[in-house]
Formats: sequence, structure tokens, C-alpha cells
Amino acid sequence: MAYDRTAMLSILRPAVTRVMTPLGRTLARLGISPDAITLVGTLGVVASALFFFPRGQLFLGTVVITVFVFADALDGVLARMTGKGSVWGAFLDSTLDRLADASVFSGLILYFVLKDDPEIILAGVALFCLVAGALVSYAKARAEGLGMTANVGIAERTERLVVALVAAGLSGLGVPYILAIGLWLLAAASAFTVVQRMVHVYRQAVVR
Repeated sequence: MAYDRTAMLSILRPAVTRVMTPLGRTLARLGISPDAITLVGTLGVVASALFFFPRGQLFLGTVVITVFVFADALDGVLARMTGKGSVWGAFLDSTLDRLADASVFSGLILYFVLKDDPEIILAGVALFCLVAGALVSYAKARAEGLGMTANVGIAERTERLVVALVAAGLSGLGVPYILAIGLWLLAAASAFTVVQRMVHVYRQAVVR
């Protein structure tokens, strides 16, 4: 059975909304727009990933990045509360998500390359995760642009980000090999997801 990310999000969204609602009310009263939250969250992730990870501060970097990642959920909550959701806001959010993801893996690539004993293979694996992740997102966007769907796969954005950040954070706490294991698994899962989506779209196209 194909993995459907929509089902997982339908389970998580109520819990996230309950946690974010009080903060969302405060931001709404201050007149802060969802787009501003999206922009701040993305800039925070990019700056944190490219500052902390290359310096080898994996745990601290993960904590700071995670704080900003929650803005990705907060902008949606704020948009629903204020009724200011828009097509532009959805486009901006999706586009900046790609930038945030790229910064996380770019930070890890720099970490591996700038070490006293560079780990070129793992830098290559992190680069593959970055590229494969972009392909996963592109496959879905292209399918929807052609009037089809591609909501299948075991490595959507949420899963990729969780695996990368958990592995980086645990590595920063001294857990051996966890970052390498996490990246290799993520690379395999991302590649598999690209294939899943291609097959899913192919079947729809053939039926047509």
C-alpha cells in the first residue's frame, strides 16, 4: 500500500494547532501577517543551519533550527485564524520551504567538508539527500500541474527534515555513527520516494 502523507498530517494537525493557537492569537492582535512569519521562519532556519552546522555545533544548531521550523506550522495557524490565507501565501510558503531544506543539507555538507579530517563520502550523501529531496517536491508539483496527484512516498518534507535534524542533534550529543546512518537511510528513502511518485503518475497517465 502506498504511503499517504495526507493521512499522517490529518493526525498531527489538531495537536499542532492546539499548541500554536495561543501564540497565533497574540500575533494576530499585533497585526503580524502569516507571510511575515513564513519569511522570518525561513531566514532563521537558513541563518542557523549555515552558521552552526559548519562550525560543528550540531546539537545547538538543531535546537535553534527546530525553533524556527515551528514557524512553518505557525503561519498556517495564523492564516486560518485571521482569514488572511492566500494563493500567494501558499506559493511563498512552499517556495521558501525548499530554501530552508537546502540550507539544512548545505550546512551538513559544509560540516563534513570543513572538518579537520574531511568526510567527502558523507558530504556526497548529504548532497544526494538535498537533490533527491528537491526531486520529491518537484515530482508532486509537476504532477499537480498536469492535473494528476503524487501524494505518495515514504520521505516527504516532514519526514526528511525530522530524520536529518534528529540525526544531527544526536550526533551533536556524541551518539556515534547516527548522522551517517540517518543520512544513508534518508538518501535511500528519498530515492525510493522519487520512484514511487514516478510510478504513481505513470499509472494515472496510462489510465488517461
